[in-house]
Amino acid sequence: MIALLPPLLPFIRRDFLLSYTRAGGLVSAYSIAYGISQLPGGIAADRLGSRVLLTIGVAGVGAVGLLIGFSPNYVIMALLLVVMGLLGGGYHPSASPLVSASVKPEHRGRALGIHQIGGTASFFVAPLIAAGVASTLGWRGTFTAVAIPTLSFGVILYLLLGRMGYASNDRGKEARTSVMELSKPTDLVRLSAVIAIGAASWVLFQSTFALIPLYTVDVLGASEEQGAALLSIVYIGGLWGSPLGGYLSDRVGRVPVIIAIGLISGPVIYLLNHVSFGVNLHVVLLLMGTVMHAGGPVVESYIISHVSGQRRSTVLGLYYAVSRGGPAIALLLGYLADTYNFFITLSSVSIAMLVVAIVGTILLKGKRL
Repeated sequence: MIALLPPLLPFIRRDFLLSYTRAGGLVSAYSIAYGISQLPGGIAADRLGSRVLLTIGVAGVGAVGLLIGFSPNYVIMALLLVVMGLLGGGYHPSASPLVSASVKPEHRGRALGIHQIGGTASFFVAPLIAAGVASTLGWRGTFTAVAIPTLSFGVILYLLLGRMGYASNDRGKEARTSVMELSKPTDLVRLSAVIAIGAASWVLFQSTFALIPLYTVDVLGASEEQGAALLSIVYIGGLWGSPLGGYLSDRVGRVPVIIAIGLISGPVIYLLNHVSFGVNLHVVLLLMGTVMHAGGPVVESYIISHVSGQRRSTVLGLYYAVSRGGPAIALLLGYLADTYNFFITLSSVSIAMLVVAIVGTILLKGKRL
């Protein structure tokens, strides 16, 4: 559902007469609420059970998406996106520990990478749906068309989880705490550095992606339909980037992989300043998607391996709060684009990412796991 928003921004902008700042504000409305809800979502998963939180994260989001299709104005749409973000916040803190508990520690990164493919695939399909359906049904009809099957799947998911034994909270709690306990205290400095690099990469890439359709339409001369469909290229990279990042973290170590991702991210974003609407743009978007998605399973695996079971959901909730809520800075990027231009905006983002990566590399120097 939320994957529809960035590719549909050119259509929504035309309907509501939005500036870049106000368009970025819609992404921020969802992202802030989604980020804030991650930590209480992790706590709620321990109290209510994974089944309830996972169902709300799918069916609840679908129900709100249906209402977004009937938004009469900008303010109502922004408020509904806030509600959508709040309802979706319990998914990741519930799902990732369950995935980790179902595999051996040496396969944890790969399992988390495979899990992330599901979300990535939806972000790959959504721009294609937006480009194809919006030209016929408009952006409102597109939200409605996707919301109905999403809501239906949420109900099916609830029934399936019940059959698998998650009707009560006992099995979910057992799985979330079954990962092997630690033999030594957590190094908070290195844990913070890994989270900072991973979260910064996700936040700055996602915030940039939110404005890509507008950038390609206004600067590179693409049509609204072409601008909407372009984001699918980003998420093609995620289809192999997620399992690749998890696989490499299992083989060569989580720290070297997250450092490499951090140092590559800034320059890749900067390359957007020097592309035209063609093959070179597609290559850059593909590379951005690969790098961004490779970091997710690495950070999740590091947290699960270095944080005790009693605090694991809390730390995961904090990571998701920052990484999934951080794209709210799309509002700031929209303001920079309105005030200056896209070149300054994209250059600022790339510099910020490079600074975080360099500081994190210094703190992690000499470590592998």
